[in-house]
Amino acid sequence: MKALVVYESLWGNTAAIARAVAEGIGEGATALSTAQATTEALQGVDLIVAGAPILGFALPTESMRDSIEKNPAHQGHPPDLAHPSMRTWLEGLGRGDSGMATFETRIWWSPGSSAKRIAKTLSALGYRQVAPPERFIVEGQYGPLKEGELERARKWGTALAKTVTI
Repeated sequence: MKALVVYESLWGNTAAIARAVAEGIGEGATALSTAQATTEALQGVDLIVAGAPILGFALPTESMRDSIEKNPAHQGHPPDLAHPSMRTWLEGLGRGDSGMATFETRIWWSPGSSAKRIAKTLSALGYRQVAPPERFIVEGQYGPLKEGELERARKWGTALAKTVTI
């Protein structure tokens, strides 16, 4: 099975979850940033797992990312803005029919959902949802991930692999 775990990660937490999910899926799975998840990389994919953080109670927008870049409060924790936002990546994604699942990283009490927005967009493009959106908890604005979340992400990846038939 070929699986891609595509992520937008500002402070590394979502990237860490994406890598753990790919490990759980196993052979043939790769975690890629939105910059790396090109049309060529998507060829022949059986499963796309896409994830992003919640920012401002939603899937980050370009204006949110611009605001983060300019905010002096983040000086001690510079965000990684080198890759496109998940929104931008989704806008460039063509139609497909492979399986898909989505996830988000969030503070435990955060309302809203990035994962549901990603799933809705992928479904509209023809991708088949194989599991409900998953949430992974970050302890603070910049991290770290809550203890046990990486192992939970690996287990979720293993479960996702079992839902996809080739």
